[in-house]
Amino acid sequence: MSSAELASRNPKCQEDDCPENADALQARLLEGVSRTFALTIPQLPPALLRPVANAYLLCRIVDTIEDETALDSQEKRQFCEQFVRVVRDRESAESLSRALAPRLSDTTLPAEHALIGLIPEVVAITRALDLPQHEALADCVQIMAGGMTAFQDRELRFGLETLEETSRYCYFVAGVVGEMLTRLFCHYSADIALQREQMMTLSVSFGLGLQMTNILKDLWDDHGRGVCWLPQDVFHHAGYDLKNLKPGHNDPDFRAGLIRMISIAQGHLRNALRYTLLIPAHEKGIRDFCLWALGMAVLTLRKIYAHPDFATASEVKISRRAVKATVLTTRWCRSSDTLLKTVFALAERGLPGAIEPFAFDGSFYAPRHH
Repeated sequence: MSSAELASRNPKCQEDDCPENADALQARLLEGVSRTFALTIPQLPPALLRPVANAYLLCRIVDTIEDETALDSQEKRQFCEQFVRVVRDRESAESLSRALAPRLSDTTLPAEHALIGLIPEVVAITRALDLPQHEALADCVQIMAGGMTAFQDRELRFGLETLEETSRYCYFVAGVVGEMLTRLFCHYSADIALQREQMMTLSVSFGLGLQMTNILKDLWDDHGRGVCWLPQDVFHHAGYDLKNLKPGHNDPDFRAGLIRMISIAQGHLRNALRYTLLIPAHEKGIRDFCLWALGMAVLTLRKIYAHPDFATASEVKISRRAVKATVLTTRWCRSSDTLLKTVFALAERGLPGAIEPFAFDGSFYAPRHH
């Protein structure tokens, strides 16, 4: 079945409605653009693997547009808006791919070039999903694309003004993904759907915890390209001006601000554990998917806290051995809430202490002292 034929079908997804090689195609694309998700997504049950893999690829297309240095902010906005229409089945995927692919520069990874060239095939899979799944993915893409483009014209060399702004950015990049995944999980399982309201709230915090960890890990790599996502008010409170930000220094005020951000991320990751424990213990694949991401984030925070003078992301990147240990540990205790809480508490001993988040406007989280 061709992409054009599939796109014209009813979005109600039966197994024989989808391309025979859909899962193989998505697995190959995931391996090229994200080894982490290529590892975690296959842990999901078969009924979730396809829509979640597809969701990640759609989000990666938005990221590719946003990161493309050859496009100005207006062009990025136009391409993102066009992509939203494509995902919502209101415009041709082929026309977007033909227009966007030649505009990508050599700074874009070869795997991302391939992904943009295969937009019609990826979106054909989206359109063949169950309607609630398709809607969840389309809503996520629309919120993410709109939110990320809103930051395109900002002066980002010296950070964002407030922690609320940093949280808002993290919501658009990752919190909305948590909401989308929860919708997919609830569609998959009636038992999970019973916890929908609480999980939707905690899923945003889960996403913020992962994204804040990434912001801290990638701090100096982002700085090298003139971007900083840290909140000025947090560092100002610690006595440090982010306009003085540079790698290789050992400023105690900067370290104080960094530690506070670690504590904020830690608070969100505590909520990530609460979220995971709401998933029934017999859903081992979904628990693994969540726990592996949570475990790797906690270990990354520990490395940052132990080495606050790091100058590149590679210095605080967790080792393959640590990833393997995370996998083995979570598989051992994933079915026991008590064991999971114990393991998480042991992992937290290498962190400064959490600042518990709270919902301040109903859509995402901002931290407070607990």
